[in-house]
Amino acid sequence: MIFKYVGYDDNGKKVKARIEALDLTDAKSRLKSKGIIYESITLAGDSLLKKFNFRRKHTLSAKHLASLSRNIAIYLKSGIPIVNVIRLAKLQYEKDPVLVDFLTSLETSMDEGKSYYVALESQEIIDLPPFYKQSIKVAEESGSLSEVLFEMARFVEEGDKVAGKVKQALIYPAFIVVISVFMVAFMLTTVVPKITGMFTQLKQELPAVTKAVISMSDFLGAYWLIIAISIMVFSFIFGYLVRTSESFKLSYHKFLLKLPIFGKIIQTFELARFSYITSVLTKSGVTFVHAVKLASGILDNVSIKAQFQSAVKDLVEGKKFSSALSKHGTNIDKSFAQAVALGEETSEVSLVMENLAELYFEENKNKIDLFLALMEPILILFVGAMIGFIVVAMLLPIFSMNLGAM
Repeated sequence: MIFKYVGYDDNGKKVKARIEALDLTDAKSRLKSKGIIYESITLAGDSLLKKFNFRRKHTLSAKHLASLSRNIAIYLKSGIPIVNVIRLAKLQYEKDPVLVDFLTSLETSMDEGKSYYVALESQEIIDLPPFYKQSIKVAEESGSLSEVLFEMARFVEEGDKVAGKVKQALIYPAFIVVISVFMVAFMLTTVVPKITGMFTQLKQELPAVTKAVISMSDFLGAYWLIIAISIMVFSFIFGYLVRTSESFKLSYHKFLLKLPIFGKIIQTFELARFSYITSVLTKSGVTFVHAVKLASGILDNVSIKAQFQSAVKDLVEGKKFSSALSKHGTNIDKSFAQAVALGEETSEVSLVMENLAELYFEENKNKIDLFLALMEPILILFVGAMIGFIVVAMLLPIFSMNLGAM
């Protein structure tokens, strides 16, 4: 838990900071060992909420994680011990209470003799990605912590750029979809019923298209609340099953991979992530077997992840990784397995993986640009067709009346 305290240090200077401890007694003991005489000591707000299970771990944005990783790497590159690096980082982020609590927890653990990885694993402030912590563990073991932190910062930033680009590009299409839904709903629930009343008074036989639109209008007007509740319930159940049921999640991820353009984007992005992490770890002195085992654990798509993990089992048993990929990788690009085979033959796996990562990241950017460029006109055409269909369906009886009068 994190405690806030106000007191005086050995020099009589007033200090106001935070400290991690098991309980209040432990906090007082830690302050005493540091020579700090405290005036007040209280449980920090987040720790108080966490004590009563009201709050989970915080999530750190990709931007903040990359910035923190790069700053720590720069300090380490200068030859500063990791514990002192954390203290310097605390001063840099003193305006962010979450990061201060996080770094305080790390400082306390490392003062007790724990490694940086163990400190990251044991802290309860921020929920870090598993691949990030595993990369730190391997980097500490190989003595290349600063290099791996630089690479992790770059990797996190690249992923954030791709995600940000997609979100930014989806704003306009999403706006079109929302407006079109409201327009169609307004026409079906407000405009169509008024025109329908006119048709009823004329007692004229209506075209089949007009009858279909009137039926949709009546249905939407009568059951709109039930439809809205059903969508909300379906969304909740779907999200719950994805989080709790591994079999359902696997089926859903397999379905995503079968989608025309979207599936290829997912596959390419997962291969890029795997290649990049494998390259970073092998360059840091990690064995290829251990590197691919860790890299397979960072994949998000359960289907591709399972295929890589099956291939890793064959690799551990002494088989070539490329052969194992060809055997188990039903959703893995064949050219990827061929490139891995070339790396194994030339003993340049790290270089091949690095080149594959750059290739797949660039390929994915081009696919996303193409996907978004196609989606915008398709959405506009679809919305125009829907509204046009409703308008034509309502005008057909009027045209029929005019023709009959002539």
